[in-house]
Amino acid sequence: MSQLPDTQALVTELHLTTLGKELSRILTDAAKSQPSYLEFLHQCFVTEVQARRDKSLAVRMKQANFPAGKTLDSFDFGFQTSVTKKQIQSLQGMHWLNQAFNLLLLGPPGIGKTHLAVGLGMEAINQGYHASFVTLDELIRLLKTEAITVKSKRKIKKMLSCDLVVIDEVGFLPVSRQEANLLFQFVSELYENTSVIVTSNKGFDEWPEFLGDPVIATAILDRLVHHSEIFNMVGDSYRLNHRDTIFK
Repeated sequence: MSQLPDTQALVTELHLTTLGKELSRILTDAAKSQPSYLEFLHQCFVTEVQARRDKSLAVRMKQANFPAGKTLDSFDFGFQTSVTKKQIQSLQGMHWLNQAFNLLLLGPPGIGKTHLAVGLGMEAINQGYHASFVTLDELIRLLKTEAITVKSKRKIKKMLSCDLVVIDEVGFLPVSRQEANLLFQFVSELYENTSVIVTSNKGFDEWPEFLGDPVIATAILDRLVHHSEIFNMVGDSYRLNHRDTIFK
């Protein structure tokens, strides 16, 4: 054990930070279990690699900016029956993400569109992909300020580098023609490079109205729908049916 400080210094110099911290414990365990040289070396590497994977996952999850508490495990398929558990399990294979396919979740508020979108995004991150979540209102704000603020420019650049971008609440607020143009440019940059999940309370026939320009609306939809799976979701609001009440 007299060489332990020198060995810890060497692994630290090699930037094996976690191994340096855990080396004493690993040596103590090895003295009891008497592993082979290869088994001991393997344990050292596993300790460092797993820590790096965990750190990377935490960083990617934080950068994605997903709303809390929306996982696929917590989604109520018994309440929302227009999307089946089998369909979502198939999507968890992420074959669509590898092909830059889009998912379009359409339907009225409160039926689980955002929940599914976030759940799939979190699953993508768990499998090593990079994802980003943004509401359309926030995205428009970032696009309008991209040229004048470093923070907005950095966020847009980050989204464009992701494997998946989730755009939530499309259609809740009207968009000006200038803003629709900015959105078109953003979607065009993502087209066939990055998968997009869109949640919207508007049918495609309503997009020209809230985007303020039929031509731009058609161009945006053309790029989103070209490689996509469309889910027309129906049903009552989950929040209204499961609301908390003051009177028990």
